[in-house]
Amino acid sequence: VLCIPSFLQECILSGIMSVNGKKVLHMDRNSYYGGESASITPLEDLYKRFNLPGTPPESMGRGRDWNVDLIPKFLMANGQLVKMLLYTEVTRYLDFKVIEGSFVYKGGKIYKVPSTEAEALASSLMGLFEKRRFRKFLVYVANFDENDPKTFEGVDPKKTTMRDVYKKFDLGQDVIDFTGHALALYRTDDYLDQPCQETINRIKLYSESLARYGKSPYLYPLYGLGELPQGFARLSAIYGGTYMLNKPIEEIVIENGKVVGVKSEGEVARCKQLICDPSYVSDRVTKVGQVIRVICILSHPIKNTNDANSCQIIIPQNQVNRKSDIYVCMISSAHNVAAQGKYIAIASTTVETPDPEKEIKPALDLLEPIEQKFVSISDLFAPTDLGTESQIFISRTYDATTHFETTCDDIKDIYKRMMGSEFDFEEMKRKKNDIYGEEEQQ
Repeated sequence: VLCIPSFLQECILSGIMSVNGKKVLHMDRNSYYGGESASITPLEDLYKRFNLPGTPPESMGRGRDWNVDLIPKFLMANGQLVKMLLYTEVTRYLDFKVIEGSFVYKGGKIYKVPSTEAEALASSLMGLFEKRRFRKFLVYVANFDENDPKTFEGVDPKKTTMRDVYKKFDLGQDVIDFTGHALALYRTDDYLDQPCQETINRIKLYSESLARYGKSPYLYPLYGLGELPQGFARLSAIYGGTYMLNKPIEEIVIENGKVVGVKSEGEVARCKQLICDPSYVSDRVTKVGQVIRVICILSHPIKNTNDANSCQIIIPQNQVNRKSDIYVCMISSAHNVAAQGKYIAIASTTVETPDPEKEIKPALDLLEPIEQKFVSISDLFAPTDLGTESQIFISRTYDATTHFETTCDDIKDIYKRMMGSEFDFEEMKRKKNDIYGEEEQQ
């Protein structure tokens, strides 16, 4: 398998394929791991990357103290990526910190997303009767077991829409907004008319992730997300994978409609399967939209967050008359990604109009005063070639969400297309036992 990484998907898949006994070669045109999922250090490099004149002011401290993610995302404590990290033991190379709070925007203000029953009862997001109904709904979701019809209470998980489930509990629009967008983490309201099973499972995942650490369901690695691709690179190396950095990709060699290798500096590295991101195969992908991201450097915590040194804010689309949500995630020197006393807040959303900067304004208003902004607008691509014939497996571009669940869905999808079977965590565990022997697992 030949792997050309620009996102985390390729890095994780190369690790998984190595564990699965495939011979993996990694070729990267960059001098660092992870491409777009890298963290940029020192700060001077970020200024260069965004073509900003001059150098960072002295008030920003030492450039080396900064590790700025180009595309920031948090990990759900009980989510798929954490499971992948645990099963592959990449957690050995990483340290995580819990994100201090999750907030939701309503009527121009931000409120903490209630994370416990006590918080739900004290929250000013809902009135008294609404709180009781919401509590009933949460208890229902917690007890819901898709394999036990006794827990359904007349709901058919494969047929009843989520809209009808909300009706059953008589929940009002504001509560529906924050449940669908801040707990189930949907970007749009399309989910309302789909069967409720997926939404109930998402809310369960949120609650279970929360239960692990208490402050929020999100984790973030010290020194930034750039640590993740490096961890999987090490994993791949342990299993005999080969890494080549600074390798320009000149041509993907195809014979009879099937990939046979990749040409770099005049030589062809041969392969049976190729994993890459859309930038290498523009004729096999289609543009599905755009995302605007604004990286903001602040000298203060975000207002109304109890001075949290890290948080996530979700602005549900209904609140700002849009079709898709706006996200903010904020981290700080507490995560070894910024100089002392500095904060990095990143706002992102799916572009819907010809004036993306105006679309993201509600988020930036929450962050004022902003010391420095770095604005990027990226095209989103999805593969038109699923690799069945060509054996070229193309990942999807990172979306606007601030968590990794959609990225993991993509990894599992590519895995299935490559291997012809579902990605099975338990199977991977067994394979590792075969390699290490049972004793070393203890």
